[in-house]
Amino acid sequence: MTTAPSTLLGPETAYAAMRESVPELTVDLDTWTRRMMRWHFSPGTGSPFWVSRRDSLGFDPEKDVDGFAALELFGLFDKAGLRAARARDLRPRGYHGRPFRIFETGGTTGTPCRIVNVTRLAYDVEIYRLMLRARGVARGDILAMTPMGPHAYGHFVEALADSWNGAVHAIDFDPRWVKAALRAGGEAQAYTDHLVAQTLPLLAGERPALLFTTPRLLIELAMRLPRPLHTYGVRAVCTGGTSCTPAEAQFLREEHLVGVEWIDTYGNTLVGHALQADAVPGAPALPDGSTHAYHLPPPFAVMTVVDPHDPWREVAVGERGRVRVTTLLEDLFIPNLLERDSAVRTGPHPWFPWDGVAAVRPFGEDEEDTEEAVEGVY
Repeated sequence: MTTAPSTLLGPETAYAAMRESVPELTVDLDTWTRRMMRWHFSPGTGSPFWVSRRDSLGFDPEKDVDGFAALELFGLFDKAGLRAARARDLRPRGYHGRPFRIFETGGTTGTPCRIVNVTRLAYDVEIYRLMLRARGVARGDILAMTPMGPHAYGHFVEALADSWNGAVHAIDFDPRWVKAALRAGGEAQAYTDHLVAQTLPLLAGERPALLFTTPRLLIELAMRLPRPLHTYGVRAVCTGGTSCTPAEAQFLREEHLVGVEWIDTYGNTLVGHALQADAVPGAPALPDGSTHAYHLPPPFAVMTVVDPHDPWREVAVGERGRVRVTTLLEDLFIPNLLERDSAVRTGPHPWFPWDGVAAVRPFGEDEEDTEEAVEGVY
């Protein structure tokens, strides 16, 4: 991976800059898929987690998976094995001798999953940095109203600030406490108040240029601010981690975020960051009052919107379905994971020329679901 120059980009050149800075983005998806099969299932480079499963698959992933479409041979991914796996068994042997970190999911749908990070965080940071740079906000200090500890989000924010020598002012944030309370029939307001109380003096005293948080906490924070967010020096708010209704988004934009750029992402620890692509003149209207779609950069990951009753049938552009994601990284291979969300499939965007999703909401609000999702504040 190379480091791009620090000059300001225009949005129309953001993807070109990403491809120049992260050459892996230029690799054909089928070619990349075959490369990942060799990496993950070779005894010399693959993780014990996947190498030990090779003989029980019923097919040879190095020979029979000749392109991305053939990943259907794996069937749907069951997170139970990932939840039970020992962390060191998830580290590819090809990364032996290299430093690594263990990240865990937030536990929205139950027991957290863990993954190994060697290089993926660096990819996520560089791609996101270039997206911020295209908007002219890749600089200054950051206030992180985000989880830290085993969660990738806080570490991502720290690495992002490091990329331009910024400081991170972080609060103490444990999202699992809230989710445990909600599952037990309690409520999250007391803990939300605790998070906001930590944030307010940092916002006023440090005047950060960027605020990273979740849409749910952004609403709570905005309601407690005595004056608009831009008066604290904030140029951009970057969110991810929980859903936000169109009405809530409109309220935030009109009442609290005037003069502040709001950049949202869709994703999680397992799939990475699907980037926000704003509506462009002449493009078809987005569904349900959405102002933007989200696009996940291949070949590192591919997001598909499928029929809730047939996970192998992709819905047409403009139709709603359940989100299915495949992650294809040297750090992490997850084929055909049915996500907790439903969304409307959108077509390619001038910034990100591959399909995306819009109008994301938790799966199960209007559909039958078998796995309870508890969002909490993250």
